[in-house]
Amino acid sequence: MKLWCFLCFNEEEEVEDKKSDNNLMKRNDEDIFRNDDVVSGTAIPVDEEEEEEEEEEEEEEEEEEGEDGVYDDAAAALVFGNDNDERPAVPVSGELFRLFEGYGFGSWAGPRRSEGESSSGSSAAPAGSESHKRPKVYADFGECHYATSASFNTGKSTASADYGDYDYLQGSSPQPTSDVCYDDFTLMCTGEENGFNASCVKDGEGDDSDISKGEDLEVRMDLTDDLLHMVFSFLDHPNLCKAARVCKQWRVASAHEDFWKSLNFEDRNISVEQFEDMCRRYPNATAMSISGPTIYLLVMKAISSLRNLEVLTLGRGQIADTFFHALGDCSMLKRLNINDSTLGNGIQEISINHDRLCHIQLTKCRVMRIAVRCPQLETMSLKRSNMAQVVLNCPLLHELDIGSCHKLPDAAIRAAATSCPQLASLDMSNCSCVSDETLREIALSCANLSFLDASYCPNISLESVRLPMLTVLKLHSCEGITSASMAAIAHSYMLEVLELDNCSLLTSVSLDLPRLQNIRLVHCRKFVDLNLRTLMLSSILVSNCPALHCINITSDSLKELKLQKQDSLTTLALQCQSLQEVDLSECESLTNSICDVFSDGGGCPMLKSLVLDNCESLTSVRFKSTSLVSLSLGGCRAITTLELKCPKLEKVILDGCDHLERASFCPVGLRSLNLGICPKLNILSIEASSMVSLELKGCGVLSEASINCPLLTSLDASFCSQLTDVCLSATTASCSLIESLILMSCPSIGLSGLCSLQFLPNLTLLDLSYTFLVDLQPVFESCSQLKVLKLQACKYLTDSSLEPLYKGGALPALQELDLSYGTLCQSAIEELLSCCTHLTRVSLNGCVNMHDLNWGSSLGEIAEMTGVKILSHPSSSEIVHESSGQPTRLLQNLNCVGCPNIRKVFIPLTAHCANLLYLNLSLSNNLKEVDVACLNLCWLNLSNCAALEVLKLECPRLASLFLQSCNIDEKAVEAAIARCTMLETLDVRFCPKISSMSMARLRAACASLKRIFSSLSTS
Repeated sequence: MKLWCFLCFNEEEEVEDKKSDNNLMKRNDEDIFRNDDVVSGTAIPVDEEEEEEEEEEEEEEEEEEGEDGVYDDAAAALVFGNDNDERPAVPVSGELFRLFEGYGFGSWAGPRRSEGESSSGSSAAPAGSESHKRPKVYADFGECHYATSASFNTGKSTASADYGDYDYLQGSSPQPTSDVCYDDFTLMCTGEENGFNASCVKDGEGDDSDISKGEDLEVRMDLTDDLLHMVFSFLDHPNLCKAARVCKQWRVASAHEDFWKSLNFEDRNISVEQFEDMCRRYPNATAMSISGPTIYLLVMKAISSLRNLEVLTLGRGQIADTFFHALGDCSMLKRLNINDSTLGNGIQEISINHDRLCHIQLTKCRVMRIAVRCPQLETMSLKRSNMAQVVLNCPLLHELDIGSCHKLPDAAIRAAATSCPQLASLDMSNCSCVSDETLREIALSCANLSFLDASYCPNISLESVRLPMLTVLKLHSCEGITSASMAAIAHSYMLEVLELDNCSLLTSVSLDLPRLQNIRLVHCRKFVDLNLRTLMLSSILVSNCPALHCINITSDSLKELKLQKQDSLTTLALQCQSLQEVDLSECESLTNSICDVFSDGGGCPMLKSLVLDNCESLTSVRFKSTSLVSLSLGGCRAITTLELKCPKLEKVILDGCDHLERASFCPVGLRSLNLGICPKLNILSIEASSMVSLELKGCGVLSEASINCPLLTSLDASFCSQLTDVCLSATTASCSLIESLILMSCPSIGLSGLCSLQFLPNLTLLDLSYTFLVDLQPVFESCSQLKVLKLQACKYLTDSSLEPLYKGGALPALQELDLSYGTLCQSAIEELLSCCTHLTRVSLNGCVNMHDLNWGSSLGEIAEMTGVKILSHPSSSEIVHESSGQPTRLLQNLNCVGCPNIRKVFIPLTAHCANLLYLNLSLSNNLKEVDVACLNLCWLNLSNCAALEVLKLECPRLASLFLQSCNIDEKAVEAAIARCTMLETLDVRFCPKISSMSMARLRAACASLKRIFSSLSTS
């Protein structure tokens, strides 16, 4: 949607405005604004004399034209444009509307007004009062288009004349693209809260009906000049320029001098005449920025015209010495900024004399000699300027920056700094000529010096320099700084920040500074020893100091300490009462003594987080801490013993600790623990009152385990081949809330271990796969709530082992049973499937003794079912009534994958399998015949059944059928899927008897098919 905002008034006002518009469009830009081009960011108002002339011409033209015709023509021209008036509709910034909403104009829609009816505001105000005119907003929903670029370009001068050349202020073409200009406006003006319904105004139609539609969409705003001034005070210059293009009232309001105190002419192509005109229009401007080749001519005009200038910024040009002589005429000037310029002719002396100037910044300037006499000057920067001499007579100067002034000799720096007794901040970085003698004289002359940056000054050592009031000292890459320099720095008892990066000869730092808060030691190649005693230290950065081996820190304020990759660090002593986080990652030389530092009594009573990742010299870790919450020992491969007595410990990381043999967590606050990554763990002791999950998977040599976790609900001891009945009995006695117990591949578990399960009344999942168990009687007797029982590959279980399950009614809550790869005979399997009707999931994968799955005649005479739940609508012949009271099976998922001896599967409707949803018979190589009639079966997998020849399906809800790599022919498949009315997916890939040409026949046989996967194509 696009929105056009322009000015419409009552009929009298519209006639007057039309005359004014026509008159303005006939005049040149020079007549109104005197300039064809205006610098970006500066608005130009219309002179009062010109406005009076316009009003006289309007009165003369008003007598020549009728009111009705003028109204229609003006509205049509404003909306669509015509040959006489090609001025475009003006976009309004979304920021303007947000500001109006903040002042109570949240809903702008006023009552609709019939054609010819005057608004209440216009009736109360004089006809020519601009302060009561109401802008109107019309909406375009895409059927209409904006004025073409060609037509607009032809009317460029006319439009700019009317709107005051505000297009040039933004440095862009006069007409912005509608998509960009109206986005914000559209977001603010569409929706119910705006209170109007947009209708389309078609291009090329300017009759009364269009005006009527526009009236229906009228948005009224009564804005006084004071309110408009207040709103515009929140806008920046680009948005003021946009606002100026809306109407006369906004144009005049946006050009108010209150909004143009700062004039920016940087990188603008503006003539001297235009610049003079701007200075005349805004004589009270207080800030100006100028740059470019004409900088000298413009700045001379500025200082002669703008007597209230307080800030002057110049750049990228040549400024003659006459400018500096005339600078005194700007008596109000307080700040002078000159960047990347040549002062004078580059070889003469430049003098700056000003009584009120407070701040001077001469950056990257080219001058031979400069003299400054400014009694009020407070800050001065000569950074990166090319000069050989500087003379200062500035008694109040407290900040001086001469960084990277490479040509300044040592004597000139000394003279300049010592002539400023109030100097508090001095930046002389990259001044390679500075010596200790200069620093000594500066220290004597500038008693208040608190900031000193002497980085990259190779000739200073500070050995005999005393700077007692210094608070910040930066000495990056100072080759003369050694351990002897620390004695001089120690006298700066007020020091708060010390930076010693890349001091290649520095070997040790020993400081006792009570106020030191921040210290940096980065890339100090020979640095060996750090000894700090400072109660206020809050930040320390020590990095890439390969020789560092000893650190001793005493501080009451330090909360975080990072000493990563200190390969030689062996000794660490801390007395930090507030320290909470420590990171010593990859400090490969740290020894076991580090544990004493972070244990109770070691000097860090508030420590919460400790990271010791990849500290490969640690072998025995013992922590006793009442505050430690998180401990990371990832990659510490040499650790063999771990003892943690940390009652608040909630997180421990042991990834990569693959040599851990003994572990004790007594007591800890852990909720979960994974020790499956410690394959050599032999002895384990855990006392955790909050732990709910423990994983010991893969601890193959674990022989002693004492687990006291009263809230433990899940225990995974898979592949703990040496876990004994004694350990299991002790664990179940102390962890009575266990619900999930996995003992897969625990061959040492026997009958006595199973008897201990009586202490687990809530046990619902038990995994005894790959064990040597013979008798499951303890399980049947004590685990009455068991829902999942997994007995995979329990080859010593006989047919009679499961008799209590399918004959005695044991485990009545059991839902899932896994007997895969077992040795049960055919009859035992059949009895199990027929009697355990409460099972919902049964897995018989790889059962070699299973020959047929015949649920029709092999189980005896089974009466027909009654009340079978049919989810589809089968024919009357498919509805079978039950004559006996035998219950329906609850079986939903049956897996018989890889049963090599199964040849036939017969599941009729009378098999009580109304709930069967998933049937997997894949990889049964000898399976020849499948006859399944299950009303709710939705997924059937017969993939890789190479011998399959007969397939009969009566499964109306079957959705997916997989026959991959089956030797069945296409006719059998076609007949099988004909009764599957909801089949969507059919997989016949690698079926040699089914060609890709048969896909059409298969789709015809089953109209519901959506996807057929074949070996040659996918459809």
